[in-house]
Amino acid sequence: MAKPSWAATSPSSGSGNGTVNISGSTHTGRAQRSGTLTYKASGVSDVPQSVTQEAKPEFVIIHDVSASKDGGNVTITGTTNSASITFALGAGDIDVSLPGNYSAGGAGTANGAAIAGDPGASAEFNFALTIAVPANGTIAAKSRVVAVTAAGGQQASATISQAAGDPVLSVSPASITLSAAGTAVAVNVTSNTNWTVE
Repeated sequence: MAKPSWAATSPSSGSGNGTVNISGSTHTGRAQRSGTLTYKASGVSDVPQSVTQEAKPEFVIIHDVSASKDGGNVTITGTTNSASITFALGAGDIDVSLPGNYSAGGAGTANGAAIAGDPGASAEFNFALTIAVPANGTIAAKSRVVAVTAAGGQQASATISQAAGDPVLSVSPASITLSAAGTAVAVNVTSNTNWTVE
């Protein structure tokens, strides 16, 4: 039986009595892993030794992202070792919807569904969620929280921060003629900011 690829022995050979230090590479999966080390010497039977490495507790991390005032797609990324993750929209004033799928370890996965092959059992993996953000038609910055929950209940959240839009001011019609009597004429003002007439 081959030595597990994640286990290291130092030294890996010797003569007579001795001590062997056994270490493992960092394990990011949520399931423990195990294998067998085999000690060999000429003229005697092989001596197996089982070795187990503890799992990393289930976790989820997600990162904030910025959106331009013109909108467009933004991609929120994160890392987890969960069997599934579920996204939900939180507080905020950016009018967005969650897509039906996100990328988990490079494969498309439905929101809240089990991730094919359960890569998190053996190692952490990256995920990405792409959200379409509309243009910001106001002169105030906007934001929206996106929450993610792992299968084990662990939670994290990220904020989409969107830059303020440009001020807008237009009038219609562009020119008017007042009667000799000075009767009022209605003019439509379109704006997203404070304005005055001088």
